[in-house]
Amino acid sequence: MPENSNTGAKDARGRLASRLLRGGTEPDPRFTLANERTFLAWIRTSLALLAGGVAVEAFMAGLLGPELRKTIAVLLLVLALVIGGGSFFRWLNVERAMRSNTPLPLPLIAPVLAIGGALVAAIMVVFVIARPA
Repeated sequence: MPENSNTGAKDARGRLASRLLRGGTEPDPRFTLANERTFLAWIRTSLALLAGGVAVEAFMAGLLGPELRKTIAVLLLVLALVIGGGSFFRWLNVERAMRSNTPLPLPLIAPVLAIGGALVAAIMVVFVIARPA
């Protein structure tokens, strides 16, 4: 087993885990696995947004003008990027909090997803109302 250079303690997971997790006590595996499932749910949401952005750009040419289509596609793709990247930091912060027995941090990517989704929906509502019959 590799040794943790800071404490001399052995860490079965290696140097990367020691660097990322910064010590503490190993939480109940059920909580760690629940944190991983939540991380994967955020990744799944990110992939759905990515697919939605690609679909808007690829298949909505006849329904949306080029500027609106590109705006919606870019918003969805940027939202996918932020949620995908933010999900790792969310997982890491929750894992660290569990290991140090401190309160769980607020999910900062949840409002990003809510505001981003509402923005895309608002643009589509304006488009549907303004579109000639």
